[in-house]
Amino acid sequence: MEASEFNRIAEQYTDIVYRSALSYCKNKNDAEDAVQNTFLKLLKTNLEFNDEEHIRRWLIKVAVNECKNIWKSFWRRNVTSFDDLDKEPVYIESEKEELFNEVMKLPPKYSVVIHLYYYEGYSVKEIAKILNISDTNVQTRLMRARNKIREQLKGAWI
Repeated sequence: MEASEFNRIAEQYTDIVYRSALSYCKNKNDAEDAVQNTFLKLLKTNLEFNDEEHIRRWLIKVAVNECKNIWKSFWRRNVTSFDDLDKEPVYIESEKEELFNEVMKLPPKYSVVIHLYYYEGYSVKEIAKILNISDTNVQTRLMRARNKIREQLKGAWI
């Protein structure tokens, strides 16, 4: 891959990859590591991309896999982080901020499908392909995540 093409892709997709990684890792530092590893893999790959959507899907898929690797690592399982999510998106409306905070409290398998579906605009079929799970599994995770968020928000309003 040429340096100019790599720079263009990195500039265009870093934010999307970071947000996807953050929704899975729930930790700024781990998300940054996943993004860095994702773009290193992009630099090393010989894969020919069909179009921009193919690049975007590939990057998100690799980022999610990198997050899974981070979560499975010896270091992650045996060290407690003092630096919880300290860099959150800024929202003008407090409802959106509250909703984002509730999404971030979900387990990774739920927060990543919510992020890809609502924030990135992927369909159930596309998410299934990115995460290597069935369409039904994506729909189930979305339903469970919505129910969990609904319950969490009910508790906040009582």
